Amino acid sequence: MDNHYPKRIAPTRRYIIKQALLACAASVPGISLSQNSWPVDKRPIKIVVPYTPGGNVDIVARAIQTRMSAILGVLGIVDNKPGASTAIGTIAVARSPADGHTLLAIGNTFVSAYALNRKIGFEPLTEFEALSKTVTLPMVLVVNKEVPVNNTRELLAYLKANPARATNATSGTGSTSHLACAQFESLTGLDIIQVPYKGNSQAMADVVGRQVTMMFDSLGSATQQINEGLVKAIAVTTLKRSKNFPDLPTLAESGVAGYNDETFNGLVVPTGMPADVKAKLFDAVIKSLADPEVRKRMESLGVDITPSKSPDEFHQTLRDSFIIYEKVAKTIKAT
Repeated sequence: MDNHYPKRIAPTRRYIIKQALLACAASVPGISLSQNSWPVDKRPIKIVVPYTPGGNVDIVARAIQTRMSAILGVLGIVDNKPGASTAIGTIAVARSPADGHTLLAIGNTFVSAYALNRKIGFEPLTEFEALSKTVTLPMVLVVNKEVPVNNTRELLAYLKANPARATNATSGTGSTSHLACAQFESLTGLDIIQVPYKGNSQAMADVVGRQVTMMFDSLGSATQQINEGLVKAIAVTTLKRSKNFPDLPTLAESGVAGYNDETFNGLVVPTGMPADVKAKLFDAVIKSLADPEVRKRMESLGVDITPSKSPDEFHQTLRDSFIIYEKVAKTIKAT
């Protein structure tokens, strides 16, 4: 096992079996795990998105997939498999062959869901190998138009005076929206009811529909609703203001001292992928992110393109994030 994995994480049974099969294949004469002619038989390359269509992970994955297809000369497919706090799509990829034809698009939930629930069905740091971070983006706290507030201090007063309306839409337990709200609760002393959905787009629909009071969403996927006046933006979650919404304050400067939350997207692959195939995929991702049309698309979403220098660097990002979310998970379980 990779010595960089946290020692307290035990490999899953599925991971152990996969490693044993890979070792057996490598020991058989005439069989090579390397695919020098990859992509094999020009088969499509599929990016599984464990969220509903329309969210930031889905939008970014589709932009990258289009350019990757041209670079690699094969058909690209984006396959949405939402549900169970991303477990449905994530487990499907963990069970896929490590041949370079199936990738997983991830957000922070990839590590936070496991930090909250060891029985979720997948282990991010042993069943997958990091490929690259793709973008980073601030989250934004929005409320439905019916809520009579326009800033953080007014929202805090409203939630304290109306505990029954202290409801927050999330894309599932352990999701970035859930953990962003958990940090908000911890720093404000509020008790907010979490309302889980299968994805960000469904959660946002109910905030727009005034069935839920508030939501922490990525600024990229919430921009359209904000600009169209369908929801009211209260503050961003990062320590610095967004360059796309410079007049929108941060939570930290608006009365929630110490608040800081930044999300990332990336791509990972099943454990056991041949090094040369992984290198080709990494190169294609980096070239895709440098494409002018992709950069223009990302800028329109209010996200920053932040490719990793190497898969190892992204692995370290995932490991560090897991440790942070493990600490947040303890505060959630203690309440």
